[in-house]
Amino acid sequence: QVQLVESGGGSVQSGGSLTLSCAASGSFSSIDAMAWYRHAPGKQRELVASISAGGNADYSDSVKGRFTVSRDNPKNTMSLQMNSLRPEDTAVYYCNAEVHLVAGPFHYDYWGKGTQVTVSS
Repeated sequence: QVQLVESGGGSVQSGGSLTLSCAASGSFSSIDAMAWYRHAPGKQRELVASISAGGNADYSDSVKGRFTVSRDNPKNTMSLQMNSLRPEDTAVYYCNAEVHLVAGPFHYDYWGKGTQVTVSS
C-alpha cells in the first residue's frame, strides 16, 4: 500500500515562509508527476505546483515567483518552499503523486491527508 504523508504546515504571519514536505512510502515501482494542491474553505481545490519526474516544474499564477517545488527521486520526497506568504495562501495543502505500482504504462493517483497552512495578516 502506498502512503503519502505531508508535514511542515503551521501558522505564520504575512510575509513569512514555510516549507512543506511530502514523503511517499510503500511498495511501488516509480513515481511520475507529483503535485501540491490546496483547498481553502469556500473555494475550489487549486493546483498550486507540479513537478515531473525529470524535475520540470509548473506553478499557478497565484504562487509563481513565491513558491518553489522540488523533489528527491531516490528518497521519494517532494518539497514546497513557500515565501512571501499571504493570508490568501491559507488552506489545507495536499500532496498528490502519480504512482506506478509495477513497471508499465499505468499509474494510480495517490493523495496525502493534508497539512494546514494558516497565514495571518
